Formats: sequence, C-alpha cells, structure tokens
Amino acid sequence: MPSISERSKQTPESPIRKLVPFAEAAQKRGTKVYFLNIGQPDLEPPTSFWTALENRGSKMVAYGHSAGLPSLREKAIKAYRERGIVLKANELIITTAGSEGLMFAMMACLNPGDEIIVPEPLYANYIGFAAMTDVNIVPIPTYIEDSFALPGVEEFERRITPRTKAILICNPNNPTGCVYSRKQLEELRDLALAHDLYVFADEVYRQFNYTGEPIPSVLQLEGLEQHAVCVDSVSKTFSLCGARVGFLMSRNAEVMAGALRFAQARLSAPVLEQAGVEGALDADQAYFDEIRVEYMARRDLMLDRLSKIPGVKVPKVDGAFYAMIQLPIDDSDRFCQWMLEEFSHNGATVMTAPGTGFYATEGAGKNEVRIAYVLKREDLDAAMDCLEAGLAAYPGRVELANA
Repeated sequence: MPSISERSKQTPESPIRKLVPFAEAAQKRGTKVYFLNIGQPDLEPPTSFWTALENRGSKMVAYGHSAGLPSLREKAIKAYRERGIVLKANELIITTAGSEGLMFAMMACLNPGDEIIVPEPLYANYIGFAAMTDVNIVPIPTYIEDSFALPGVEEFERRITPRTKAILICNPNNPTGCVYSRKQLEELRDLALAHDLYVFADEVYRQFNYTGEPIPSVLQLEGLEQHAVCVDSVSKTFSLCGARVGFLMSRNAEVMAGALRFAQARLSAPVLEQAGVEGALDADQAYFDEIRVEYMARRDLMLDRLSKIPGVKVPKVDGAFYAMIQLPIDDSDRFCQWMLEEFSHNGATVMTAPGTGFYATEGAGKNEVRIAYVLKREDLDAAMDCLEAGLAAYPGRVELANA
C-alpha cells in the first residue's frame, strides 16, 4: 500500500471538530447538545446581505476575478478607509475566508523550515496551516493567572533564530479573549523592524473589543508598511461563517503579487457569497453596536456562572467571544468526550473544545477547555448548568492548586 505524506501525518485533528461524531451520537440518543466548541454565532447577518443576493440579477455563476470581485474590493477598501486603514487597489485581495488568506501569507513570505513565533494558547488551525505549508510554529506560553497577557518583547527576542521570519498574533485573541494594546503592538513593531520580520495579524475579531479603547490594526502602525500582513473575514463580523469570504491585506507589493499567484491557482473565491458580502458592507454602526452589547452580556453571564463553580479558574476576557477556562479535570480530551458519551443533565449536555489542541507545546492545556459563548443567554445559562453538573460527576476530577 502506498504511504501517505508526512505533511498529512503532521496536520493535527481539529480540537473544535474532532468530537463531532460523539455529539451526533448523543443527539441520536435524544440528548440535547449545547455547542460551545465552535465560534458559530447564532445572530443573523445583516439583511443587506440577502438583499444583495436577491438583486444580483445574473443567473450565471461564472468564475470571479482571482483577486476578488472588483466591485467588492472597491467597497471593502472604502469600508477600511472609513476605519482609518487606507489601502490601494492592489493591497487587498478577497480570499476563501481568513484561513486561505493566512495560508497565502505563509506561502508568500516563508520557505519550508522557516519559523513563526506565536503566543499560545493559539487558534488551533494555525498549527494545521503551518503543517500544510511546511513552516514551524515556535510558541511563547501565556498564562491564565494573568489572563493570557501578551509576553514582553524579550520573550519574543529569546526565540528569534536565523530561521525566524515572522511573528503571528490574533487581536482580539482566539482562543483567550485577550486584547493587545497599542503600546504592545508598537513594541512588536519595533522588534520586527530590528530583526526584519513580518508581522502577521489575524484581525478577524476587531469588532468584538470590549475594553473601551480602540485597537489599532497592524496596518496603522507607522514604519511597518513593508512588514505587516493582515487577515480579516466576514465569518464573525457579519455572522457569515459559511460564506467563506475573507480579506488579505498588505502594502508589501511583492507579498501581494505572490499571494495573487496562489489565488490564480485556485481560480476564484466563492462568487455568490462575494455578491452578498458587498451588500453586508452596507450595514451601519448600529448593527455592530448591538452585537457587541449582546456578546458582552453573554460574556458576563458565562464568567459569572463559571466563577461560582468549585475548582474552575476563569481569566479576564476583553474581546472576541471565547475564553480558555481551567477546570479541575485530569485530561481535557477525555473530559470533553465523556461529556458527550456518558453524561447528560436534564436531558442535555455540553460540547466544548479540549485545550490541548490550542497549544503547540506537547502536553499543555490538559486541564483547559475553550468555550465559545455564541449561544443566546437562556441556552448559555442552561449549558453552564450542564457543565457544573458534569464537573461534579466526572470520574477524572482532580483538585487543582490555587483553584
């Protein structure tokens, strides 16, 4: 039998999705499952998305431009300009969600064996993208005790080697909900310029900032023009996860030219969804304000409930709609599967994502889970009931120091 590639062996299962068969089996048994494992908002996208699709006119679904529909690119550039990010036409391309954008960035900027420094816990798919593009993640640990705050630049400096080519941040952060300040971003900028490194920024959650202070984009940091590469997406901003439309942006002409060649190789991003996103960009500020208020209320409910469960440790959460929670358990993979296979409370259970999948460091995250607080408050409250009852019944419960 032919062997499979090392690349496929090194690409890990998603901690967000690998337990789906167990959730499906639970549902078939009649158990209600509260899905807190995945960042799938339950809020509706702007009505202007659907209106744009209805008014599209053409019955043809032809290939689009490899860089994205020209009308959508023009409108996106206008929308970013209104947020203080000024881009030229060749400095933005439409990608098949932010995931493809980040992969294009990795492939355009790094060679096989090159290194990217990333704070962890990190978005689990970064590890997969790195494996698929033959680059290496170099993690910097952050800790729940200080709410996963960004480490000082000296920690980044210690990990720089001749193979280091980039730093990757997610701001606001998935999976921790931490928000990085202007001062911290400027320190990273200075470090990147000193060592001639790219700064990749996943800014998918910029609309979900609860600090009251504006978050600058890396594209707004003076001096970083040739080093900053930014990824954005409509998945969370407009609750359009299945549309698979994202944006890759940089003022580095060579990076964008390389990314466009990869975009040409895959022909085009989804055309119908791009047409709808063009309409979604018409949403007014009230749409975003309403969503932000709702997620803050969900965050507050979740953290309040979790903080009252014996043995649970919760961080401060300032953005996005995730939290990494420390639980009094022996193994997060075992616990998450057990909750789906063997446990129910009032006919329901909870699906969370095991913390181990959000670390590049072997063995880390075994007593942590990521929770996505994307359910309406009534369901989120019921999910907390299930989690509390599950922790009390779990046979692998342990007592944690300083819990």
